[in-house]
Amino acid sequence: MNEPAVPTADEVVREATALRRSLESGFREEVVTSLYGEVERITRRAVHDAGSKRLDLDQRIDRIVTSRALGLPLMLAILAVVFWLTIVGANVPSQMLATAFFWLEDLAAGAFDRMGVPWWITGFIWHGVYRGLAWVVSVMLPPMAIFFPLFTVLEDLGYLPRVAFNLDFLFKKAGAHGKQALTMAMGFGCNAAGVIATRVIDSPRERLVAILTNNFVPCNGRFPTLIMLATVFVAASFRPAVASLVAAGSVVAIVLVGVFFTLVVSWALSRTILRGEASAFTLELPPYRRPGVLRILYTSLIDRTLFVLWRAVLTAAPAGAVIWLLGNIVVGGESLATRIAEVLNPLGWAIGLDGVILLAYIIAIPANEIVVPTMLMVYMSQGMMTDLQSFDQLRTLLVDRHGWTMLTAVNLMLFSLLHNPCATTVITIYKETLSVKWATIGALMPLAIAFIVTFLTATFARLFLGF
Repeated sequence: MNEPAVPTADEVVREATALRRSLESGFREEVVTSLYGEVERITRRAVHDAGSKRLDLDQRIDRIVTSRALGLPLMLAILAVVFWLTIVGANVPSQMLATAFFWLEDLAAGAFDRMGVPWWITGFIWHGVYRGLAWVVSVMLPPMAIFFPLFTVLEDLGYLPRVAFNLDFLFKKAGAHGKQALTMAMGFGCNAAGVIATRVIDSPRERLVAILTNNFVPCNGRFPTLIMLATVFVAASFRPAVASLVAAGSVVAIVLVGVFFTLVVSWALSRTILRGEASAFTLELPPYRRPGVLRILYTSLIDRTLFVLWRAVLTAAPAGAVIWLLGNIVVGGESLATRIAEVLNPLGWAIGLDGVILLAYIIAIPANEIVVPTMLMVYMSQGMMTDLQSFDQLRTLLVDRHGWTMLTAVNLMLFSLLHNPCATTVITIYKETLSVKWATIGALMPLAIAFIVTFLTATFARLFLGF
């Protein structure tokens, strides 16, 4: 009697592969759901929970927080409140810090002058390196000191896993991991912190997708540019009573554009250079708990705020020096900054901007916070970074004297959102991936997307809208 042939290992693998392809995409989720359902059935029969009232309260909250109808709107409302508190709350302390830093700069520069120190040494040290550091600290520190504690409160409360749960279906369609929502939220404070936060994603491929797309979330270094444009151009057309709401709505709209590009680019990466099988995302929602004050203060201020700020300070110092040199080295009666801007003008015009804006972004690679003061320095032909005291003065300078239009404002908002990450974030990408290749892609891919999007926008506006 002949015994049935035993299949070889290769035949078993081929058969398993063929069967796997025939399974539906939601097979893993169905298996996990079935397992947890069986666990719950057994638990209900064998375990009596004396503290079920607390659990029932959590479940009642989750029926609202994670519902299909209210989950996403509630999440957007909470993030909008955090976003609004960060912007509004940071204005006064940022101005106070800037005033204090620049008062110290004037005091120190005056002391150098009285000691007979050559003007170029005084200018390079105090109006260049020091002023660059002062701008970065005064712009970055207050927003981070507000955003990171608020973010940590949501994390400690147990809400952030609910955010990942609500957004999982979107990231799943994009071929990414649901926990990428958490890293995106961290990117609002700083993209470098968002890149570090991708450690919560276990899959190397999906973690890399999250790293390469975190730049599309605007960090607090880009908020000054976005807020300035929304206030000067968008809100200026509305009554003062609603102007601030319109400006805030414009910034929220550009944030949603960033989320859209995050999903689109994640989808493209997961189907090209980072093609692979999506990992199963089984998320057990933790119970709600009372946030710990000491943990919040330590995690948000020490681990996140000071860590990120120190990296930004290290990269901002050389940027301040470069700005001062370009503004004070004169060739043929014009500063190097003006001459370089003139060379960049054709490329700037093609994407709806100008050479001064492109120069500002080149100089601001170490830190996005110095984009606006660098533009103003070149426009006003001054030898150091500067600021204007009111939005009316700013509008007069940009619109009346340098020909900015709504196209310039819209494309600058898009470029600010999509362009390459700052040097701190690029360094962080390298340290997290240990790869020059991925750090280079993380820097150049967003820049290429920014140029393509702004070029298409400018071309459409000129052909069909008469700009």
